[in-house]
Amino acid sequence: MAANNIPKAGMTLAKIALGGAILIGLGAVTMAYAQTKPLQTVEKIELDRYLGVWYEVARKPLSFQNKCDRDVSAQYTLNENGNIQVDNRCYGKEGQLYQSVGEAYVQNAPLNTKLKVSFLPEIVRWLPVGRGDYWILKIDENYQTVLVGEPDRKYMWILSRNPKPDPAVVNEYLDYAKSVGYDLGDIIHTKQTEK
Repeated sequence: MAANNIPKAGMTLAKIALGGAILIGLGAVTMAYAQTKPLQTVEKIELDRYLGVWYEVARKPLSFQNKCDRDVSAQYTLNENGNIQVDNRCYGKEGQLYQSVGEAYVQNAPLNTKLKVSFLPEIVRWLPVGRGDYWILKIDENYQTVLVGEPDRKYMWILSRNPKPDPAVVNEYLDYAKSVGYDLGDIIHTKQTEK
């Protein structure tokens, strides 16, 4: 009787393995499709509500953030010229403060969902070179959590008004990023020591 069950068990394992392979294959196809589909932003951003301090919760690795170990934040304020001042700060492993001040330029007013950001010295910042894309991909209605990225899906940030947001909300934003084609295999969860 035991000998009769061996082929059935073997067939069951084969079916499970085949089913798993199909699911993995479908996942890869879905990811490939998401990566080739044009990246969509939210419909519209009210800049006055977007301004203020945001805390980085997660990001994809960036060379210019290699020194950042913890407490990464960005403060956005309106300049006299109508552009947005970007004040990025973080702390290194030895506790040293790193700061980078730049300027963001809205690319699709009045929707305000696509910006270009420059951290060039202020004297040459007017040149249309050295500017990175900053697209707002997902935001809650109360402007408390936001997913920011760029069309090639190389860079991505999840920012929150709270340095330690609800993990369920963070996972929701990570799931959304994955659904639009971001590879989250190298995601960095930012350490925030502020309360």
